[in-house]
Amino acid sequence: MTSLSDSSALSKAEGVRMQRVRNVLEKTFNPIVLEIDDESHRHAHHKAMVRGPEAGATETHFRVLMVSAAFEGVNRVNRSRMVHEALAPEFSSGLHALALTLRTPQESEKVA
Repeated sequence: MTSLSDSSALSKAEGVRMQRVRNVLEKTFNPIVLEIDDESHRHAHHKAMVRGPEAGATETHFRVLMVSAAFEGVNRVNRSRMVHEALAPEFSSGLHALALTLRTPQESEKVA
């Protein structure tokens, strides 16, 4: 996983879709923490997924931790909807699933 502080050093290791996802999330939510982990390799067994790894697709499953003030006053379900709406073009072109942890800065402080 990468955070904003070390994202430039690891951007070369990121795939094309992960870079696009990162760019959209940074532009849309201005996060103070953004960690993205490509978990596609863990889902290669999804035989029913037409655009999945078995069909040659990569970068289909991501785990995202994002801390943003944009989530203040927004419930958990609507936070997820916000992210899914922002990434709609990625879902229509092969992104299959996101595991989301979405927090406000105050919620993040409580966890730390």
